[in-house]
Amino acid sequence: MGRLKLQSGIKAIEEEPEECEVTPSNKAALACMINSEIGAVLAIMRRNVRWGGRYMSGDDQLEHCLIQSLKALRKQIFTWQNQWHNINPVLYLQPFLDVIRSDETGAPITCIALSTVYKILILDVLDLSTAHVEDAIHSVVDAVTSCRFEVTDPAAEEVVLMKILQVLLACMKSKVSVVLSNQHVCTIVNTCFRVVHQAGTKGELFQRMARQKMHEIIRCIFAHLPEVDNSERGIVNGGSSIKAEIGSMDNDYSFAAKQLDNGNGNSDYDGLLSSSTVASNAPNSQVSANENANGVGDSKEAGPYDLHLMTEPYGIPCMVEIFHFLCSLLNVVEHMGMGPRSNTLAFDEDVPLFALDLINSAIQLGGASFLWHPRLLNLIQDELFGYLMQFGLSMSPLILSMVCSIVLNLYNHLRAELKLQLEAFFSCVILRLAQSRYGASYQQQEAAMEALVDFCRQKTFMVEMYANLDCDITCSNVFEDLANLLSKSAFPVNCPLSSMHILALDGLIAVIQGMAERIGNGSLGLERAPVNLEEYTPFWMVKCDNYSDPNHWVPFVRRRKYIKRRLMIGADHFNRDPKKGLEFLQGTHLLPEKLDPQSVACFFRYTAGLDKNLVGDFLGNHDEFCVQVLHEFAGTFDFQDMNLDTALRLFLETFRLPGESQKIQRVLEAFSERYYEQSPQILVNKDAALLLSYSLIMLNTDQHNVQVKKKMTEEDFIRNNRLINGGNDLPREFLSELYHSICKNEIRTTPEQGVGLPEMTPSRWIDLMHKSKKTAPYIAADSIAYLDHDMFAIMSGPTIAAISVVFDHAENEDVLQTCIDGFLAVAKISACHHLEDVLDDLVVSLCKFTTLLNPSSVEEPVLAFGDDAKARMATVTVFSIANRYGDYIRTGWRNILDCILRLHKLGLLPARVASDAADDAELPAESGQGKPLTNSISSAHLASLGTPRRSSGLMGRFSQLLSLDTEEPRSQPTEQQLAAHQRTLQTIQKCHIDSIFTESKFLQSESLLQLSRALIWGAGRPQKGTGSPEDEDTAVFCLELLIAITLNNRDRIVLLWQGVYEHIANIVQSTVMPCASVEKAVFGLLRICQRLLPYKENLADELLRSLQLVLKLDARVADAYCEQITQEVSRLVKANATHIRSQMGWRTITSLLSVTARHPEASEAGFDALLFIMSDGTHMSPPNFFLCIDAARQFAESRVGQVERSIHAIDLMAGSVACLVQWANNNKEAMQEAGAKMSQDIGEMWLRLVQALRKVCLDQREEVRNHALSSLQKCLTGVDEVHLTQSIRLQCFDLVIFTMLDDLLEIAQGHSQKDYRNMEGTLMLAMKVLTKVFLLLLYELFQLTTFCKLWLGVLSRMEKYTKVKIRGKRSEKLQELVLELLKNTLVVMKNRGVLVQRSALGGDSLWELTWLHVNNIAPALQSELFPSEGLEQSYLGNTEGIPISGGTVSAPDETMGSEG
Repeated sequence: MGRLKLQSGIKAIEEEPEECEVTPSNKAALACMINSEIGAVLAIMRRNVRWGGRYMSGDDQLEHCLIQSLKALRKQIFTWQNQWHNINPVLYLQPFLDVIRSDETGAPITCIALSTVYKILILDVLDLSTAHVEDAIHSVVDAVTSCRFEVTDPAAEEVVLMKILQVLLACMKSKVSVVLSNQHVCTIVNTCFRVVHQAGTKGELFQRMARQKMHEIIRCIFAHLPEVDNSERGIVNGGSSIKAEIGSMDNDYSFAAKQLDNGNGNSDYDGLLSSSTVASNAPNSQVSANENANGVGDSKEAGPYDLHLMTEPYGIPCMVEIFHFLCSLLNVVEHMGMGPRSNTLAFDEDVPLFALDLINSAIQLGGASFLWHPRLLNLIQDELFGYLMQFGLSMSPLILSMVCSIVLNLYNHLRAELKLQLEAFFSCVILRLAQSRYGASYQQQEAAMEALVDFCRQKTFMVEMYANLDCDITCSNVFEDLANLLSKSAFPVNCPLSSMHILALDGLIAVIQGMAERIGNGSLGLERAPVNLEEYTPFWMVKCDNYSDPNHWVPFVRRRKYIKRRLMIGADHFNRDPKKGLEFLQGTHLLPEKLDPQSVACFFRYTAGLDKNLVGDFLGNHDEFCVQVLHEFAGTFDFQDMNLDTALRLFLETFRLPGESQKIQRVLEAFSERYYEQSPQILVNKDAALLLSYSLIMLNTDQHNVQVKKKMTEEDFIRNNRLINGGNDLPREFLSELYHSICKNEIRTTPEQGVGLPEMTPSRWIDLMHKSKKTAPYIAADSIAYLDHDMFAIMSGPTIAAISVVFDHAENEDVLQTCIDGFLAVAKISACHHLEDVLDDLVVSLCKFTTLLNPSSVEEPVLAFGDDAKARMATVTVFSIANRYGDYIRTGWRNILDCILRLHKLGLLPARVASDAADDAELPAESGQGKPLTNSISSAHLASLGTPRRSSGLMGRFSQLLSLDTEEPRSQPTEQQLAAHQRTLQTIQKCHIDSIFTESKFLQSESLLQLSRALIWGAGRPQKGTGSPEDEDTAVFCLELLIAITLNNRDRIVLLWQGVYEHIANIVQSTVMPCASVEKAVFGLLRICQRLLPYKENLADELLRSLQLVLKLDARVADAYCEQITQEVSRLVKANATHIRSQMGWRTITSLLSVTARHPEASEAGFDALLFIMSDGTHMSPPNFFLCIDAARQFAESRVGQVERSIHAIDLMAGSVACLVQWANNNKEAMQEAGAKMSQDIGEMWLRLVQALRKVCLDQREEVRNHALSSLQKCLTGVDEVHLTQSIRLQCFDLVIFTMLDDLLEIAQGHSQKDYRNMEGTLMLAMKVLTKVFLLLLYELFQLTTFCKLWLGVLSRMEKYTKVKIRGKRSEKLQELVLELLKNTLVVMKNRGVLVQRSALGGDSLWELTWLHVNNIAPALQSELFPSEGLEQSYLGNTEGIPISGGTVSAPDETMGSEG
């Protein structure tokens, strides 16, 4: 047997288009299928006696026409030779359609006929290439929508109704559905709704199936909306209600008459459409045009489509009608008394819920395509949103949830056209329901909060609310209100944490995370230029040049927000004193310097928060300026096409109507003038408007004042208003409508002040529609954080508080993680937008949750920490923030440091956190350094687990889990304790605490400074005396960290140095006993200098000056650390000698080295450093010359150590003459002035050198003393290349040689031989030095005016030395040496012409004075040296080689050698 290879559904046909062509084989199959269907219909009909008999017509017996047509078709189908596509489908459909239309057929027959049509449709026998397909599909729709049948039992009726829905759905899904006309599609929807409504009395399954079918039909229709081409967008005159088109077809398309006749469930069809629109039980069996008279379709802009459009293939016209019809189903609100408090679940929520579901589907499928079709968009903007506002306050959570879903869809697709509607929805619905103070049930609150959270999860939602509403002076602060709502709703006040709190938290964090994500999308927005109003411009007229370009709209909205804030401040001033308020606004350039009526009127009109009593008094004032303001104020209203009572309500909502009749008259005159100007339809002049307005105020007082006992009737009201319209009566219907409007809804002449949330009234909705046509374009935000800084500044405080409270109350791990995510997002935003205060607040808040700052009341804080998941999460988060966003932490460093110190006290930080932090920055890959934090902790603590020894560390405590009897063996830790300990270690590992300090070089300067201050603060002020060991440990640890970050930030040492130096100075100066803190301070200071000197030459003096602190150490402290200090100074010198250039720096270094000269342990290291500086003169320089000499002198004089070191020190001093010679040679090339100065400096340095050697010449030790004398002689005689001035040479004798001789003489005479051994030899050496130097310099000295005095000084010393007594007797050796030296000297002086006899007047000539002194020493010398010329010549031979000028005196070496 053959079988039709046809798939049901459009998709199958599209996939196999070749099956649309009917081949000869399946042509026969189609014929067989239709034949079998005919047989089935006839078989069912024959069961009924009515169809089985024959009808008599005259003499002929004939079958019923339905049977005849079926049989005729049976004869034809096998005879058709043409292809099926060329055969008119009406030929084989009509017999079945006749059966469906017939009111004589029963349910089973109708059901079979419907099934046949359904099969033909789903097998796609019809397609667009079929001949006359348009007529065929129209015939099907006409027949099915006017189906009539006899009802035999309820079950059969349900089957027929279901078949009707199936066929209609198949029509819409068929490929030929595109040829259906607008009228037919409207008819299909109407019929489906009638069936759905009737299903309400049937079984649950049928109800659900019927609704599902209608749902699918609506989806089929609106799925085509995105495909509608541009030609169908420009449609004439828009649409009315579905009644306009369906009404013309009512008589043809009704299908319930026969059922009514049969009396089966008459009420099932009663008032089908009307029940959905006006909730009445009018006994109408057909859809009539009158049934929807009260529906939404009566909008004034709407007009019916013309017949031509309705008969065209379906498109926008039918969609408009259907959408309007769906909206009209929501009109039940009017008749059920729906209100924010009065509504209950008593009304049938079924129809509105079903309608909302259908509308939601239409919006989902149509999406943004609604924007292209003004009629559809207008329906959404006005009628649909109006109903959504009302149903939003429904007590039914189902309806509220569906309303919120629709609004969310509308936001996603159409928000650009729904700016004010969205504002109204959030202000009047979400914000009211989400707060219990407005009387909402918990279910309503939860549903509203869920909806709000859904909106918050839309990435741009809050940004757009802020930009479009909060920054618009005429709109409310929706973003701010929603953010506050979420924050407050997350707070569990005196109650446990509930799902509502968690829900609000989710919304809050969704907003925050949206901001955090935008940070990564490139620029953080345009430059935030401060807003300043330098001159007055009308703030209500400020416009943006381009609402789609961020370069334009971002500064624009910021400026608008600034104006809005200033206006709010102005309103506050105005409410206290109107005059001062206006003056304030003038001062901020929001009002002109000279007030004009328009600007004041606009201030009253557009500023929220004004005291409406004050505004009313101002507007009602008789002052001319106030009257002008009143008229300008009225001119700001748009009363176009408004009813008088609606306009009056809107007008009186903005201020309180004054109580005085004159003021009332002035106010109403201004109102009437404006109203007549815009809506003069019925009223002939403004006087009529004034009289009627007065009349409405009086009626309002009469109806709603409880003191009025006898109320005005409608007839009274109409009678009172006779002949007021220019001498004529107003239409009775018009007055009657006004009367009932006032009676039902009071005009509030004392409006509430702007504190709570507004309630959406019909008059406000009308006003909103007017405003929506004039409002500024909607600003669509993108994914860049243009306004996030401003938004976050508003919500950061409440957000941190809310998340903190939830975190505090929460126990669930998921909730805790959500809070942590929120904290991290807040930190990221704060850092990226440079909101340091916010980040500090966050850190403070988080540190509280670490439990590390709490006074430890638990016995085992480490184990308690390991068991507290919340504390561990908070700790990891704090340090994550510190590591990631440390740049922007300020005062928060103190709290973070408190946590670190607590961990340190608990033994949870490795001992080398601070030193690693410093060393890693400088030392590459040293063994044992730079290990991961985890290793040092784990190895330190796990090793001690279970050991019996006492320890103050973490595992030491851990192992001390002892029983009360200490003699019993210690218990081992339990598994739970081990696990807690392990969790603690893992937590500390995740914190990466060491990174804060090792990476501190990347911190911004201000943050780094605050971190250093926190460390100084954490260390505390050092106390004299002994503090507690714990405080000492903390101070040392903080100092380590401070030094670490100082070393890590050598490039920014200037920033830190002052604080670090002062802190170390405080420690040094306040410590009187050796302790860890002073040790760390001193050696830390030395390390800083060692590390930084090579890099910071400009700070070298500052750094080296700081080392003077070491010299201020208490003697006990200095003694304890002297050796280590010296070693550090030695290292510093060896590493940085080339970087020390100033005299001050060298003074500090040499002072430190000099101190060590008399310290047994330290002197060796100190001398080693000095040796490094002075050897070969490599590091000697004019600034450090005399400092090094002085230091070497102290080492030479020091009796600590061997004599050899003192002699070495003297050699260093003597060797430094080479430096002077070198500098002198270098100086010869210098410029004249500079050279002279340098030459003078070199002379002074030389003088200081020989003075230092003079002091060493007095040393008790003979070897040192004599070596110093020899060295002194070398220094005095080995400077031929150095230019020494006469003054210097003179000082050399006075300050060095003569002083030395005198001192040595005094020592020889005044001290015992025990103290100074062999002074005789020393005196002889000294005398040789004197004569040798004198003869060497004889020529230069002779030029001096004071030569005579100098020479007498030499003679007097020689005289004294001949008379000196050593061990009680004169020294013969010394006498002989002096005599020999004197002879030699006199001979040289004679030969050089210095000592000659001159004929000089007076008795003080050189000659006379010389012999006066010489005779005291050796009286025979004169005659011996000057007897005759021959004698003189004999001595000349002995003095050859002793030139007086420039040469070297070579007195007989044998003598000095033999006598020495």
